[in-house]
Amino acid sequence: MTDKMRILMCAPDHYDVDYVINPWMEGNIHRSSRELAEAQWDKLYQVLQTYATIDLVEPQKGSPDMVFTANAGLILGDTVVLSRFFHPERQGEEPHFQAWFESQGYKVHLLPKNLPFEGAGDALMDRAGGWLWAGYGFRSQLDSHPYLAEWLDVEVLSLRLVDRRFYHLDTCFCPLTDGYLLYYPAAFDTYSNRSIELRVPAEKRIAIEEADAVNFACNTVNIDRVVVMNKVSDGLKQTLKGHGFSVVETPLTEFLKAGGAAKCLTLRVTEPHQESPQLSTVQNRTIRLEGHLLDSGLVNRALDTIVAGGGSFQVANFKLGEQRLDTSVAEVKVSAPDSIVMADIMGQLIDLGAIDTAPDISEAKLAPVTQPGVAADDFYATTIYPTEISIAGEWILVQGQRMDGAIAVTQTATGAVAQCKLLRDLQVGESVVVGSAGIRTKRATTTLKKNTEEFSFMGAGVSSERRVELVVEQVAWDLRRIRDRGGKVAVVAGPVVIHTGGSEHLNQLIREGYVHALLGGNAIAVHDIEQSLMGTSLGVDMQLGVSVHGGHRHHLKAINTIRRCGSIAKAVEQGVLRSGVMYECVKHNVPFSLAGSIRDDGPLPDTKMDLIEAQAEYARLIEGADLILMLSSMLHSIGVGNMTPAGVKMVCIDINPAVVTKLSDRGSIESIGVVTDVGLFLSLLVQQLNKLAGLVES
Repeated sequence: MTDKMRILMCAPDHYDVDYVINPWMEGNIHRSSRELAEAQWDKLYQVLQTYATIDLVEPQKGSPDMVFTANAGLILGDTVVLSRFFHPERQGEEPHFQAWFESQGYKVHLLPKNLPFEGAGDALMDRAGGWLWAGYGFRSQLDSHPYLAEWLDVEVLSLRLVDRRFYHLDTCFCPLTDGYLLYYPAAFDTYSNRSIELRVPAEKRIAIEEADAVNFACNTVNIDRVVVMNKVSDGLKQTLKGHGFSVVETPLTEFLKAGGAAKCLTLRVTEPHQESPQLSTVQNRTIRLEGHLLDSGLVNRALDTIVAGGGSFQVANFKLGEQRLDTSVAEVKVSAPDSIVMADIMGQLIDLGAIDTAPDISEAKLAPVTQPGVAADDFYATTIYPTEISIAGEWILVQGQRMDGAIAVTQTATGAVAQCKLLRDLQVGESVVVGSAGIRTKRATTTLKKNTEEFSFMGAGVSSERRVELVVEQVAWDLRRIRDRGGKVAVVAGPVVIHTGGSEHLNQLIREGYVHALLGGNAIAVHDIEQSLMGTSLGVDMQLGVSVHGGHRHHLKAINTIRRCGSIAKAVEQGVLRSGVMYECVKHNVPFSLAGSIRDDGPLPDTKMDLIEAQAEYARLIEGADLILMLSSMLHSIGVGNMTPAGVKMVCIDINPAVVTKLSDRGSIESIGVVTDVGLFLSLLVQQLNKLAGLVES
């Protein structure tokens, strides 16, 4: 070895665990032995002296973590990017390290004070490719990476850390001589692991198990073919030896209590600059959020979306409304490691109602439909919220809003027309919106249309603890108001309505004009008709609550009777069907749609076994609805929820919490889920409507 590597270290004169800024420190306050720490540090110092020249920086009282010199800064050639520590507890180290670097003749770059970056703890040179691996997620911010690329004239590859135990890149990632890589894949997200796999050949990737990772096997000092580490398993030791590395173990257990080991205790100060393109793929966008941001939790959801998607953020501006009814405005700078991740994050943010403020991407991107029923791979998937797209400098409202569709654009003599379509309905000659540019969604800050403050006290979501009576009062009030103004209410009902004795109450709602469309499956109609014809439901006497001998055949007899008549309406006309939910629908001209399934007996002549036809009819019947009442029908309720745009109140009643939870997951503030017996709910609802009618009459 001709020229020895130079390494910067700091003696542990003031080392201790004085505070908690990482998971390893938890439970270890003042539990580190200074005497043992000094002995372990001395042993590491002696080992490294064999292979490198050691420089020392003066330890400072009040800076117990200064011993971890890897975090002092990042050196490449004669240039240093000084660290900006995330935690105040370590920020006092910065001027001391800056003074040392300047005394050694390095050119020191200072990052903005509000931009955390923790040096060689989060940035490591590849030993073959000449690029810089840079970590982010806990201590260093993604926005620091473009500065590194510019100041150090190096290509930067960003890696996101996701396991809080491995809060610095060097705790789980160690580039080795000749392009080998020692790393713990579980510490990174999928995108980062993919980036690693694209740059490092499989034969040079040494992925370690958790047992070695928690012993900081990756926190290794690599000098040529020697690796110096705290502890290593026999299996990993043999793997390293098989790749030509000599392993030196030196216990550093006292420093593990503060979250560091061999690499953390050292900074390589002779880092030669290799030829590399100056490049950082980090993308930046600024979004604007408007509305009742705090009440709705929109800001929190947006920021969580950014972080969960692999990005980072800075709140550039936040103007909070001064009064309860005032809206708030926030501008947030979004950063992502590349354009692919940015596109995914932006798509989710736009779904939340964010507006991309960049003027150069305000136009929606279109791709032609070249095959019927098939969109371009990166088509924009719609939500339940009103959506507009920018075409030729104008914002166009998307018609027929529903979730899980594509936006089809056609050109007419009067201009572009945008329509929300299911994939199967796309036609050649149309174009679909792709990506997330030029799209904005609108989330109402209150619930449905006008005068809907009645629902605000319940909020969205699911509850089994709300007093059912309170929900009933609100639903009754809305039903009355919608009926009186000529609005529309659709009911989605399952057979449980019949089994629980709720049919008589649903009958009354239909008779009194509160129901304007009924959606369900074959089962509700069959069991309703069975009850009307034979007094049983699923063979159980509805008056006595006991099974009837031979009753298990009753539903088949009911189906057979209706099939003989030709349809439910004809059975009513012929005087065969004289009561029940389906009877009331026919008599009061309430349209209904029965969607079939593979489990249906018969089925009834009215049941549509063509799923696509049934979906289309469901969509037609709920069009223009002000409120949808969902009564114990999981699949039908979820299906209707998916095709219902925002702005329509939905009340889901089910004894199964999973059903109402699934509906509330749509994110609509108009969705209310109540866990209770549907028969009880309908009984209370009718009582409340009767009470309201009495108040009006008096």
